[in-house]
Parts: sequence; structure tokens; C-alpha cells
Amino acid sequence: MEIKTTAVAGTLESSDIQIMLAAGDTGIQIDLESDVIKQFGAQIKQVITTTLQQLGIENAKVKAVDKGALDCVIKARTITAAQRALEQTTPAWEVL
Repeated sequence: MEIKTTAVAGTLESSDIQIMLAAGDTGIQIDLESDVIKQFGAQIKQVITTTLQQLGIENAKVKAVDKGALDCVIKARTITAAQRALEQTTPAWEVL
């Protein structure tokens, strides 16, 4: 699926993550900012990448600012940003 617009989901509050999704052309590129990047950076990137692939997105630029979010929150914010970027109004229940 092709991203139609830049979209954001999430906040910069504690235990949350802000995901900004924009069109890309060379796969899924993730720019991650996190206080726990050394411990959990690979896991955060994996959750974002897997979720986008399940939604059929192959090319995207992702800017993620993590404030200690759990995997379920990362996935939810990624789905929301993707649906906004794809301009979809129907939830992708199969990804959940």
C-alpha cells in the first residue's frame, strides 16, 4: 500500500510513543529516539516494522519518539498512524 499523506499518532507523555509516518521509497526506515534505545531499541523497531508489513506497507519513513511505551502501545500507535497516512476509515482488525 502507498502512503498518501504524512500522519502522526501518539503523544510525548510518559509510557507512550509518538509515531510519524511519511512516504518512503527504500523500504521501511526508522529513526528512533528513546531513553532506553540500548536495551529495547531493536524490539521497538521490530514491532513497528512487523506491524507496517502486516498492513501491507513496504516503503515508509518512520520517526518514533519513545517515552517508555509497551509493545501493545507501540503497535496501536503504529496502526493508527498508518491508517491516517493511508486515509483509511475502517480499522485493520486482522492486524490486531
